[in-house]
Amino acid sequence: MKGEKQEIHHTKPIRCIVKLGGAAITCKNELEKINEENLDIVSSQLRQAMMPGWSSSMKVLGMDWSKRHGESEVSGSFGHFQASKSGVHKGGLDQSLVKAGFVATRISVTTLNLEVVRALAREGIPSIGMSPFSCGWSTKEKNIASADLAVVDKAIDSGFIPVLHGDAVLDKLQGCSILSGDVIIRHLAAHLKPEYVVFLTDVFGVYDRPPTEPNAVLLREIAVGKDGKWSVVKPELQNMDKQVQTTVAAHDTTGGMETKIAEAAMIARLGIDVYIVKAGCRQPQTTH
Repeated sequence: MKGEKQEIHHTKPIRCIVKLGGAAITCKNELEKINEENLDIVSSQLRQAMMPGWSSSMKVLGMDWSKRHGESEVSGSFGHFQASKSGVHKGGLDQSLVKAGFVATRISVTTLNLEVVRALAREGIPSIGMSPFSCGWSTKEKNIASADLAVVDKAIDSGFIPVLHGDAVLDKLQGCSILSGDVIIRHLAAHLKPEYVVFLTDVFGVYDRPPTEPNAVLLREIAVGKDGKWSVVKPELQNMDKQVQTTVAAHDTTGGMETKIAEAAMIARLGIDVYIVKAGCRQPQTTH
């Protein structure tokens, strides 16, 4: 998605913000199962993008020095099952099931965050895991009410790569809610003003209908104006009035591709180009 450029000022320019979608690095239909191949490929690609002078003959200084006892037995859709089962996204901390689900959800999403940080660290990327709940993020009617970005700024200024994640947070009206990673990315983009934002997912980009349906068309370029209205630039569709159709998994409490498209459009309105691409591809097709 391409936005109209606006003049922005930085003390320290940020080149890119990357969103690692759960569908890209986990097996969404299985409980807590990491797609280790995709995660390793993405981590390697991010290291290469961050270190342009690196060559295959150079040694990578791994930063995961923890002891690992074989492969994890629980390794997928982290947080979504727990949140869906307990109704955390609907609020109600006075209910024991919701409170238990809040804790279970946070255990799950922080576990995934740790595995992502470890994968990046093994590639020599100085990544630091940060939980929105612990950093003081909260919502009001599911919209961000507060977000302390001072820790993020300090980490970047110190040469670290902050790795945030979707989280269970407190909500000022309904007690608690689920803060989507896509919403977090949009908030970070508005604050950090990167050159572009990349959403890594399990499909090649945005389609005019669910990509599993016959004759689904990949929308290669979408233009978003300052008024929020967007139009398909490439390819030219026969029916330009047709709305993009999306589907959401039953256990997905954050809106799936529909939320991703909406948040990407809001980022594009800031004048920041957005790319939605498939994770793990050596030469990915893109939608922007």
